[in-house]
Amino acid sequence: MDNREDTITVDISPSLKGASGGSMVYKRLKRNKTAMIGGYLILFLIIVALFGPLLTVYDPLKVDFGTRLLPPSSEFWLGTDHNGRDIFTRLVHGTSITLYIGFLSVAVGLVIGVPLGVFSGYYGKILDSFIMRCIDVLLAFPGILLAIALVSVLGGSINNVIIAVGIFSVPGFARIVRGSTMAVSKLEYIDAVRALGASDLRIIILHILPNIVSPIIVQATIRIAIAILIASGLSFLGLGAQPPIPEWGAMLSQGRSYMFDHPHVALYPGLAIVLAVLAFNLFGDGLRDAFDPQSKG
Repeated sequence: MDNREDTITVDISPSLKGASGGSMVYKRLKRNKTAMIGGYLILFLIIVALFGPLLTVYDPLKVDFGTRLLPPSSEFWLGTDHNGRDIFTRLVHGTSITLYIGFLSVAVGLVIGVPLGVFSGYYGKILDSFIMRCIDVLLAFPGILLAIALVSVLGGSINNVIIAVGIFSVPGFARIVRGSTMAVSKLEYIDAVRALGASDLRIIILHILPNIVSPIIVQATIRIAIAILIASGLSFLGLGAQPPIPEWGAMLSQGRSYMFDHPHVALYPGLAIVLAVLAFNLFGDGLRDAFDPQSKG
């Protein structure tokens, strides 16, 4: 994933500005069938997260040992787990938890990483060196190990997972935004605005940030996929969402003891994780190509 970050570039051509620019991006995105599949899958997951729990019949937390480990049937579409809970119902309720963790953790990384990247790229010199050395320290640790270390210190819970994955996302945003800011700040019109007496804050907010939105959006979309995967991994290890919360990684962890005799207990949570990660990756790749067609291939 880190290699992909370096390929995200900023496109400041006038053709992508304003409503006409958004229309061109949409047309390029629409021609990318895999990206559209990813987009439709994301929309489907959001709809399930919002309205799915209202349509389910069973309680996702209620234990019923009389119906434990039943195979998929017309009554229990995806079967039941070792506590007799309906797996389909738990997956539906877990969708909102998974998306909540993915979106909010990336938002944390974005709120911290974007300002760091902008200040580093705009001011340069000592501030740039200091910020980038701090980012290098975070990048020195593999992502999952950094998240495990943070959650181990903070304790296992959904909110702590969000904080850990958010901190893990900061370097990606900071690096992308720094490079884009450096490219934009060297343009002649930025020098002209500065010569007219505009303050640094005004230049950053009105002239630099609008021109680096596209790589931020692409990075955020891809990071959501990574966040879901990392959060599921932490829950699988028992460091994230705690039972009986119907989080997909925790469900997969509980189902691994029954993989050979009752494979459906672990199969469907695993497929849900794969589907969500694949959707955001496909859509993120499509957005990257739509914003910057020259990066393709």
